Amino acid sequence: MPKINVMPKHIWELIAAGEVVERPASAVKELLENSIDAGASSITVEIKNGGITYIRVTDNGCGIAREDIRNAFVSHATSKVTDADSLNAIFTLGFRGEALASIAAVSKAEMLTRTADDEIGTRYLVEYGEEKLIDDAGCPIGTTVTIRDLFSKTPARMKFLKKDVTEANMVSAVVDRIALSHPEISFRFIRDGKQTLLTTGGNDLLACAGEVLGRDFAQSLIPCSGEYGPVKVEGYISKPAFSRPNRNMQFFFVNGRYVRTGTGSAALNEAYKHSIMVGKFPCCVLRISLAFSSVDVNVHPAKTEIRFTDEKPVFNAVYAACRQALERGDTPGRIVTPSKNTEQLEEIYTRKTTESAGQYRFAQPKKDFWQSVDLKTGSAPAETPPARPSETPPAPKVSTTVTARAPEKEIPADDERIESIDDILLSSPGKKSAEESAPAVSAETVLPKDPSEFDEERFRYIGEAFKTYIICEYDKKLVFIDKHAAHERMIYEKLRKESGERTPQILLTPVTVTLTKEEYAAVTENLDIINSAGFEAEDFGTGSVIIRECPMELSPDDLPDVIAEIAGRFVEKKQDVQFEKMDWIFHSVACRSAIKAGDNASRFELENFAKKLLSMPDIRYCPHGRPVLLEMTERELEKNFGRV
Repeated sequence: MPKINVMPKHIWELIAAGEVVERPASAVKELLENSIDAGASSITVEIKNGGITYIRVTDNGCGIAREDIRNAFVSHATSKVTDADSLNAIFTLGFRGEALASIAAVSKAEMLTRTADDEIGTRYLVEYGEEKLIDDAGCPIGTTVTIRDLFSKTPARMKFLKKDVTEANMVSAVVDRIALSHPEISFRFIRDGKQTLLTTGGNDLLACAGEVLGRDFAQSLIPCSGEYGPVKVEGYISKPAFSRPNRNMQFFFVNGRYVRTGTGSAALNEAYKHSIMVGKFPCCVLRISLAFSSVDVNVHPAKTEIRFTDEKPVFNAVYAACRQALERGDTPGRIVTPSKNTEQLEEIYTRKTTESAGQYRFAQPKKDFWQSVDLKTGSAPAETPPARPSETPPAPKVSTTVTARAPEKEIPADDERIESIDDILLSSPGKKSAEESAPAVSAETVLPKDPSEFDEERFRYIGEAFKTYIICEYDKKLVFIDKHAAHERMIYEKLRKESGERTPQILLTPVTVTLTKEEYAAVTENLDIINSAGFEAEDFGTGSVIIRECPMELSPDDLPDVIAEIAGRFVEKKQDVQFEKMDWIFHSVACRSAIKAGDNASRFELENFAKKLLSMPDIRYCPHGRPVLLEMTERELEKNFGRV
């Protein structure tokens, strides 16, 4: 058996450093957390060569007394944990006492610090774990830590670092996240002698989001707040039209700490179901507050992953807050013509897109891009239908933003989590308008907020384009309606509202559907769900099911395809709850039953269909998440023709 040896000090220091400080961004994160814990109201971060050769973090916090400086650089020495019980309710960002010791073990570290009680400050120098100097120094109240030549004596670590620009981008991203987590603190970031970030520290989260992520991003946000039991949620979420192809713009902060939380992300995605296309993700800057004892932050060396003692209240709080925010802040679509505002937005979109990964921008083509505008807020009933795959509509010569919601008035009790959320929403006070941020372009919404407000005298049917889009005029605005998307959503809502109460059609000739072995097993296991959705399906044996009844909206010719589609979803999503499975069925039936693009329809049918849709302000998206209508004002049309 190999002999067990005690590792030399310089070796285990390198191992500890590797767990905490793996790159310059890690060192900056640890130093920033120390500055925040010290009560700083202003923090400056400066780096050179991606932070590999130079890092300096300056704060105006409480400082460190001279007699405590040596201990600050000793592993597992901290002022934030006094006993074992302290670990059960950690309220500081740092608590392990490893950061300074780990950084000093792999770099040349220098500290200048002074407390309010000291007349003169202290300079402390330590190189690669060895103390070199401690002396008097003139400095303001607070602490400045300078790190030079990171990993210069650990080539095994150095070879895994990326290019300077990549490392600098990672540092910038860390500074951005921490600045968003504490908008009450003014952050300044200097990169290779150039200031790239400055926040005011006015404790305004929306203003901070604009300073960190860009004004255009901030203008796409709507306020979000709510409470569920001991959990409080506040912050901002994006309108559905501002979705992104990844989750990089989702920022969750738990008790002031930036974290990656699957619970929060899942709740956010659930709230956006049916309002956002599949493959797209909403953006958010959300602060979650709960008892410190309900969170375990000591599960990851970087402290970016946490555990909740009970995830359900957290999920419900985020979900309910986001749903209510979308009801109040989401608005119908607009067609907006290019203008001076467009040119300004183009400049914002394309500026500094590669300068820093922390400066997130939506880079857009110079022409024919989708313009994001703010509209007056509206309200709509709550909903949680799921999102479905869809095609993104092609960008026209003018830019478009479409955001809206549709109602959901009842959720089956099978999903206890969703049921509890619905109780919150149903018991919440009446609809209220969200606070408006300064819009780039503002206009009145074309649709009435209540069916009774629809005025037929202001309506005029114009025609149909490409046998797909209904064109009409309402209140001096052009309205373009996707007849398939709108009809599909209408049928979908009707099916859900009539769940368990509908009268199915009895088939003169029952339809037999043959399935694969996996599909057959999945369908027979879920026959009760299929039947409760308006079918009468039976096990016909030998891999087949027989359908004797189906919803009135569905043509018997479409039954084999619908059952096969439902069976495929059952196989793919075995773990989904009954509510989700019912929703798949309603979606499949609605998609097959709706009028198709290219189908012929009379003027009378299309005109009455448009009137019905305009009297239903809830209908904004099809079940896939695509918009059902767009609008264009008279003035915007005249701009295109140069009349104004």
